[in-house]
Amino acid sequence: MRASSLRAAPTRALNCVTRPHSQARPFTALSVCDRATTTRTVSRSCALQRASRWPRTPGPVSVPARTFIRDDKNPNATSRTAPRFAFAFDIDGVLLHVAKPIPGATETLEYLQRHDIPFILLTNGGGKHERERVEELSQRLGVSLSTDNFIQSHTPFQELVDRSWSSNPTDQQLQKSVEDALEKKSGLADKNVLITGSDAAKSRLIAEAYGFRSVITPADILVSHPSIFPFNPLLKSHYEATARPLPSLDNLKFDAIFVFNDPRDWALDTQIITDLLLSQNGVLGTYSPRNGRSEHENDGWQTDGQPDLYFSNHDLFWSASYHLPRFGQGAFQAALAGIWRQITGGQAEMKRSTIGKPHARTYGYAERVLAKWRAALLEKNKSGAGVGSGTETGGAQPLNRVYMVGDNPESDIRGANEYVSPEGTEWNSILVKTGVYSQDRDGEPKHRPTAVVDDVKGAVEWALEREGWR
Repeated sequence: MRASSLRAAPTRALNCVTRPHSQARPFTALSVCDRATTTRTVSRSCALQRASRWPRTPGPVSVPARTFIRDDKNPNATSRTAPRFAFAFDIDGVLLHVAKPIPGATETLEYLQRHDIPFILLTNGGGKHERERVEELSQRLGVSLSTDNFIQSHTPFQELVDRSWSSNPTDQQLQKSVEDALEKKSGLADKNVLITGSDAAKSRLIAEAYGFRSVITPADILVSHPSIFPFNPLLKSHYEATARPLPSLDNLKFDAIFVFNDPRDWALDTQIITDLLLSQNGVLGTYSPRNGRSEHENDGWQTDGQPDLYFSNHDLFWSASYHLPRFGQGAFQAALAGIWRQITGGQAEMKRSTIGKPHARTYGYAERVLAKWRAALLEKNKSGAGVGSGTETGGAQPLNRVYMVGDNPESDIRGANEYVSPEGTEWNSILVKTGVYSQDRDGEPKHRPTAVVDDVKGAVEWALEREGWR
């Protein structure tokens, strides 16, 4: 971040707390209803300040490296109430670098858990079921985590099992009213859906765990009908090992296409997806007579019952072990859209729905998960029982603020900056320097964060001080 755009950081010195770490031990991913009640230190003593007391500044605050607020309360005391602020953390580049914890990440999550400060893990990663990924993260970070406050890029696809999405990604009440009026479910549970990803066979198992019951992969189609892709498949043995038989391509109709995470065989996936977008009524092997006809809306393209196309994120890059960022799912989406423009002669953009960060649908989903999690914490403190996954928001007041901590200005920061909460919750963005973003390489980000910090520990420390947490 360029120095000229920065506002002076708060200068009040903070006391240091030394927290010894125990030896590494295995953890199991827990549903929140299975978590044992843990002890917490007491909550902050002062009331939260209103958002209006912190007007947005022309540029982000640059926060120097600091240490956690003194944690000298009784370690066996229980928090009186979960506060009305919360955190959302990206994972890769914020909590982990490849498979190793970023310094301070474990300590940060432990601190939040001990104080009943709500948080979620919100990642554009995917390709594994939430239970598997949470168990893996728990082991790597040394912190017991839950599937109930964990969101991958494809997690919101679960909603499409039982219902369709309204055009307004945050208007859940409108969606419910439409469904009530129809007096029927409009989901995809029993309809044919095409699913691909880094491992399409594994993505199929995830989709089936979500509740989709008729899931087909590109491998199923290729193995049953090799002529659809007249090239020597580089992954032939993998396809033959994972494909399920299809009786016939005749009248094989698809109602949706899902890209769960970064595809590996772009050529095969592009061919089959394009065939379906050109089809009549979603039947593979057909061609719509409306395509390219100017008398129809959108010159006829994707107006003849073709399947809806869903991408779980649009990240062009992500941070891996290589010293430069690597292509993500957004690169595949851009390539497919470019081919579509060539096919249509530039007459039409490819119609698709993209979720994940920075899109509002994912931030709305995350806010609902956070609200439910906070309500569960409040109920736990009230009853003295464990946190229950079935707890709804009840009469809990909406969150005042959510701090999105991320390393990618194009997804994490942009999403938090642009999201407008239907509950009036203010989203703030904090950019860390441990992942995709590089000040030397990238300069000032296009989407300017509320604050720029060295790492996740500095991000939480800055937010806690801002909230007056003691």
